[in-house]
Amino acid sequence: MSISINNLSKTFGQFQALTPLSLDIHDGEMIGLLGPSGSGKTTLLRIIAGLETANTGTIHFGGRDVTHLHVRERRVGFVFQNYALFRHMTIEENVAFGLRVMDKKERPSNQEIQKRVKDLLDIVQLGHLAKRYPEQLSGGQKQRISLARALATKPEVLLLDEPFGALDSKVRKELRRWLRSLHDELGFTSVFVTHDQDEAMELSDRVVVMSNGCIEQVDTPARLYEQPNSRFVFDFLGNVNVFNAQWDGAQHWSNGQAFITPHQESQFQHNGLLYVRSHEISLANKENKQASLPAKVMSVTPIGAEVRVELAPQGWESDQYWEVRLSHRQFDSDKIRRGGILYLVPQAGYFFAQDTHQDPLKLAWPFLEKDAVMFEI
Repeated sequence: MSISINNLSKTFGQFQALTPLSLDIHDGEMIGLLGPSGSGKTTLLRIIAGLETANTGTIHFGGRDVTHLHVRERRVGFVFQNYALFRHMTIEENVAFGLRVMDKKERPSNQEIQKRVKDLLDIVQLGHLAKRYPEQLSGGQKQRISLARALATKPEVLLLDEPFGALDSKVRKELRRWLRSLHDELGFTSVFVTHDQDEAMELSDRVVVMSNGCIEQVDTPARLYEQPNSRFVFDFLGNVNVFNAQWDGAQHWSNGQAFITPHQESQFQHNGLLYVRSHEISLANKENKQASLPAKVMSVTPIGAEVRVELAPQGWESDQYWEVRLSHRQFDSDKIRRGGILYLVPQAGYFFAQDTHQDPLKLAWPFLEKDAVMFEI
């Protein structure tokens, strides 16, 4: 079931929760609404569900206008972060609840309800727990039951509000994988809210990045990462370092420290901000023709398959530490030590020119001075 949202807006008193926005969601697509707290993503989800009413705009499910329909008439399944299971009911009774409270003319027979509940519990791989109560289940099991209950009424759309937010990271990762597999198997249309970029990137066919009630960008995870269209999107996706650059006619600098732009086109010859991801930086033991960005090593932290090095800029403008991510193969504990001074050498980045309306410009440095570089990405 496709969803078409046109010119939707919402206010709460004087607060503008959603500015007029439009969005088309394709049949069978899984869409992630990603953004910080207060960005409007949960409000948008609740309006799609019928739990909130928009001030302006329309919503269509397929060719059906549902803008003014009650939530019961929209055939929407909703999964909450807190599971919302009935404690006094068994697992099978929880899953069957939505079927048993349907209007009599639409309600399946008892036999059909029992069969549907059994099939759903098998799908979520919890059939052996049918007679247990919610308090006897783990958090991950409760969320699976919540999903089974939402699917019991055969909704046209499945909506999820931070469905894994209350779970630990390992369980969250397992359930993300399971939900994506279930979505592909059953082919329903689903929209979920998250503030976790990894969750959005892993689950979504497309990601809707929101900020202050607006849609900043809608794209596939790969294109969103490769082609962020604004500083906000780049900032929110995280793990970036920022160089506040002033153009002097030959190079970009900040308080006497500089990097050479690898492209000579006029669109780069402005003051602006250089955004560099933490895995796209090398470390050098001395200044070189590409960059003169000294930094003091503040911490060295092995995490999983990589080593994260935090460095404090020395003598140039930056109000935050820079982060460099190296593989264990690239890391040399004898040369990268807390308190040492090294030079940051960007390998690739995005340049946001100041006082222009240009889209961000991608830079890639074609070479490094091999005698100056100790570690290469």
